[in-house]
Amino acid sequence: MTVSIRPHHLLCMLTFMGKGYSPDFVSNFSKIIRRLNNGDQLSLVTGPDEICQPMLKAEECHCHSDSVRDRDETALQEIGCYLIGKPLSLGRFLLDANDLRTLQTAFQSGDIRTACKGCEWFNLCSKVAQNEFRGCRFQLPLT
Repeated sequence: MTVSIRPHHLLCMLTFMGKGYSPDFVSNFSKIIRRLNNGDQLSLVTGPDEICQPMLKAEECHCHSDSVRDRDETALQEIGCYLIGKPLSLGRFLLDANDLRTLQTAFQSGDIRTACKGCEWFNLCSKVAQNEFRGCRFQLPLT
């Protein structure tokens, strides 16, 4: 199976510890993380993804906003340049445990956090990174 993920959610997944906008959002995000931890593949998409689904019903849904699309574009650039030396492309994206560790290191140093600026979760995610990502749910198995 494949999980559709918008690019900036790759950053959110690094620090996901079971907190979020609503209980439905957290439950959905937790299910997606379990799927990825169990081997489902990622597909990078534009616009709302599987993580966004519970938010799409909200009156003030930000999932279609220009600022979120800008976050996605920035994440494509920074994550790709850090992992493969060029921006990521949309579509299937293979991520292994070594890539995850590389992204965590880049996140801790701030090298891939431009897309996070202005996010209401910025401070929480900073604390998670400072705590060596302890308790985070996204943990790919070694291959």
